[in-house]
Parts: sequence; structure tokens; C-alpha cells
Amino acid sequence: MFEFRDPYYLLLFILIPGIIYWHLKGTARKNAQLKYSDVNLVKRIGKSLKQRLMPVLLILRLLAFTGFILALARPQSSSKEEEILTEGVDIVLAMDVSSSMLAEDFKPNNRLEAAKSVAREFIKSRSNDRLGMVVFAGESFTQCPLTLDYGVLLTLLEDIKVADKNWDGTAIGMGIVNAVNRLRDSKAKSKIVILLTDGVNNRGQVAPITAAQIAKAFDIKIYTIGAGTRGTAMYPVEDPFFGKKYVPMQVEIDEEVLKEIANLTNAKYFRATDTKKLKEVYKEISELEKTQIEVKEFTRYEELFKYFLAFGLLALLLEIVLANTYFRKIP
Repeated sequence: MFEFRDPYYLLLFILIPGIIYWHLKGTARKNAQLKYSDVNLVKRIGKSLKQRLMPVLLILRLLAFTGFILALARPQSSSKEEEILTEGVDIVLAMDVSSSMLAEDFKPNNRLEAAKSVAREFIKSRSNDRLGMVVFAGESFTQCPLTLDYGVLLTLLEDIKVADKNWDGTAIGMGIVNAVNRLRDSKAKSKIVILLTDGVNNRGQVAPITAAQIAKAFDIKIYTIGAGTRGTAMYPVEDPFFGKKYVPMQVEIDEEVLKEIANLTNAKYFRATDTKKLKEVYKEISELEKTQIEVKEFTRYEELFKYFLAFGLLALLLEIVLANTYFRKIP
């Protein structure tokens, strides 16, 4: 942007017509007069190059005057800049990958695919936050440490599979401990665990409530989500003779423990019975844990008067030099 700090000095431009008039009038007064009986001879002589260039002195004076006026008006260039200050949130997604997550009550997918789909949308909706992921079944593993590289996180999310029979089960306490371990040294304004499970703790060396107390000690909130319809859900099994078939499976979610975990860490418990409800849950959590962003806008100014002043001085100096050399008048 370009602007004048003291634009009222531009009113001095109204003096330019007066300068031109004064110059022309003064030149006419100084011209010598001679009487000729016949001026045709003089007309044929014509004007010399020096005479034709005489207006250059007036032009230089006007240019100098223009430069001085513009310098007085203090021309400035300005540019607006923003400083963005963020207080991010560190979030670890703790996802149950036990075999029960294959139940197909979250149409059109099973629970695990629905959970991955909603988690993907959640990750894409965040900015300036460090996100990480742990998975748990009978044991717990870090799928991705805290990172700002959401591309890597999304790739690792796609790689998540249901646990095989060697480490199947539901170790909620171990999932919490692993997530807390990722967050305990964080300096973020807010430290969050979003734990999703569809079962009851039946494995692991740490009880869920004990793990929640550890999280509380590190000022970590744990939002808990119970994923599964109420009653029974269809679960796929492989029959050696008839291939894949579906059998009804009783949905068992330890809601009391999940509620206690959330309350103990000053968070909330949610029940998601289908994909739509699960999306609503993640959206609500996202609204509850917003990143604080502060934008400071400031303007930088650069003074340009020195360039116009230099231009005016140069024009004035050139006029003086020419007036006393090439255009010098001999009395």
C-alpha cells in the first residue's frame, strides 16, 4: 500500500501555475528589443538549439518543486503482516482393535472400519494440534507418536487391523497407560485421550480406574466412547464347511467403568450406537477441545520521502548548473 502521512502539503501544487506565469512574465521583461525595417530576414534565421532548449530550465525547476512537495507530504509504503499465536492441544486416539470390533452393527461397515472412518475425519478437521494414536486389544501398542504430520498419521491409521488370536482381548487399562505415556511430558495447554472400546476390560496388568488415576495425576483428560448397538449385533465367523456366516453376539460394554474414567479426569462419556452417532461424538469432543488461536495484525511502514527529496535536489542542482553554463546569459 502507498499513502501520504501529511497529505495537506500536496496543496502546494496550486502554486505551480503561478510559478509558470512568473517565469514567463520575467522572461518577457528581460528580452531585448531591436527595431527592423523588415523582419523577414530574421524569421528566416530561425531559433538556435540553445533557444529551443531554454524551457528545460523551467521544467527542471518545476520537477524540483514537485519533488520537494512530495517529500514534505511524507510518502510511505506499508505492508500488513499477521502474527499467529496458537496454544495447541495434544490428543492421543486410543482405539480398541479386539476381534469384537468386527461386529457389523455400524452399517455399512463393521465397528473398526467405522471408527477409522470417523477418526480420519476428526484428524483432518484439526490444525495446529499434535495428534497420536495407540491401539489396544489384549496388549497395547503405539501406532503413531504425537505428530503434526497428519499425512503420516492418516497412513498409519489405514494400516490398523483387528488383533489376531495371539493378542486378542480388551486391555482398557493398558491402552490408557500407553496413551498417558505419550502425553506425560507434553507442554500443551490441554492433553486429551479419546478412548474408544466396545467391550469390558479382561486383560492387562493395570486396572482401568488405576490407569485413569495416573492420567489425572498428569492432568490428562480421557473422553471415553462405548461403541456398539444395544442388545445383540451380528458377528462374522468362518465355518470350515459353509464359509463365512453371521451369528448374533451380545453387546457388553462396561459403561460404569467408562463413565468413572471420564468423570475422574474431568471429561465425558459417550455411547455411540451407530456411525452417525459416532460422528456426532467426535464432533462434540472437537468443539469441547478447541485450539486457542490469537491473531495479531500489525503494519510495517517504509519512509519514501528521501527518494523524492533526492530527486528534487538533483533537478534543482541540474537547473543551477545549466543556468550558469550552457544557458548562461551574458549581460
